Amino acid sequence: MTTLLVDLLDVVVRFDGRPVLGPLTLRITPGERWVVLGPNGCGKTTLLSIVGARRQPSSGTAQVLGLTFGGGDIRTLHDEIGHTSHTLTESFPPGIRVMDVVLTGRRGALAPWFQRYDGADRARANERLAEVGCRDLAQRTFGSCSQGERQRVLLARAMVGDPRMLVLDEPAAGLDLPAREALIGAIEAAARDEPSLAVVMATHHLEEIPPSATHAALLREGHAIALGPIGDVITPASLATCFGLDLELARRDGRWSAFARAAVLDR
Repeated sequence: MTTLLVDLLDVVVRFDGRPVLGPLTLRITPGERWVVLGPNGCGKTTLLSIVGARRQPSSGTAQVLGLTFGGGDIRTLHDEIGHTSHTLTESFPPGIRVMDVVLTGRRGALAPWFQRYDGADRARANERLAEVGCRDLAQRTFGSCSQGERQRVLLARAMVGDPRMLVLDEPAAGLDLPAREALIGAIEAAARDEPSLAVVMATHHLEEIPPSATHAALLREGHAIALGPIGDVITPASLATCFGLDLELARRDGRWSAFARAAVLDR
């Protein structure tokens, strides 16, 4: 019997009584690598906040890592879920050392103060920094790193606790081409080294999808346009429904790209 890491059934999230997500049903098993796509305001971040045990649904049933929401403290799951986003960089003071940023991932904290770390923790942090190509940054201040370096440091932070699942909310937002490719390479390395690790990544752009992605979910106005194996979901028809554009779609060496047809651009 396959173990479910995430089991969402008819989940709905409402803000001020207005539905912003769902009803949505989603199941994720170990080793699956999901990408969540859709236009601004479609519910990507809200979905990831449920999957990452950061928010309770307004209705429906949510179970993550075996814990049913409402039946226990979802904060106890945070040690087993690595989380990162482009907005997380703003949570750390610029003068904090990179090593200390990574170490906070051991307890899911946002500051190293009042936390105890031993030699094994520091060795693990150095290993994770090396895996994302940032070993030489360990003693640098976080604020002195480029935006791309900070995102890779946050990926090392997300991985330092040996999580069962990674939740990546638009990790490549604002990165230039070299930084984006370095980040995707670091995500690929994590997927390769941890076969049972589940990954859920939100993005606006098909070009940011790692080659290791196995499944996809397309959201529009809080509803799932399509979800399932990535080759079945990412099609010209489903993308047109999701983004409201007639798109050309290409895939090469496991990487996706899309652009609007000339006729659309001429309007």
